[in-house]
Amino acid sequence: MAAGSSGALARALARALAALDDSGAMEKIRLIPQDFFAELCEQIIQHLNHKIPGINTVDLCQRIQTSGVDINIGDLAKVANTLSFLFSTAARNNLSTEELVTTLGSGVSMLPKHAVQVIRHVWNEQGKAIAVSEDARDMATVGQFVDMKWKLGVAMSSDTCRSLKYPYVTVTLTVADPSGQITDKSFEMTVPQFKNFFRQFKEMASVLETV
Repeated sequence: MAAGSSGALARALARALAALDDSGAMEKIRLIPQDFFAELCEQIIQHLNHKIPGINTVDLCQRIQTSGVDINIGDLAKVANTLSFLFSTAARNNLSTEELVTTLGSGVSMLPKHAVQVIRHVWNEQGKAIAVSEDARDMATVGQFVDMKWKLGVAMSSDTCRSLKYPYVTVTLTVADPSGQITDKSFEMTVPQFKNFFRQFKEMASVLETV
């Protein structure tokens, strides 16, 4: 790697870590147990390598909180986004494990020792598998569908209507946004709306069969 490129890369990674420190999320990294931090890094690597659609920060945050650590989903998302930038930048520049740690430069001093050890280990084990092509980066500008769940409910009586009782469908879509964060989007539909929704899916399936 050329000296100029190395310097620019080091500055970019240092700025990312400094922004994380300014937001207060860096302090949260110091609180995250090593096994959870390793799991987060591994999920990010798998996402960048297109093995999973996104990073389930909601589930991970809940488990970290259950372990007694005071962290919220916003802080964990900031940590995940910075680590994703770190790993994707390292992949684009074909950095070895030692080059990654060296390139971080002064940023390493901001990271707790256990975090640096995890980054070194995960990158050494899985970093080389990341393929960051131009097509992959273009695809990353849109979200990805992960899962869909639905349930049928019945609205009961209300203050304004003594016998409301009508069926409705609640649909929950699980999607991964371009950064890899997995979120749930829920909405309700009347039965006629759901039938129209289902009809459009059938039309999509028919078109796909002709491809």
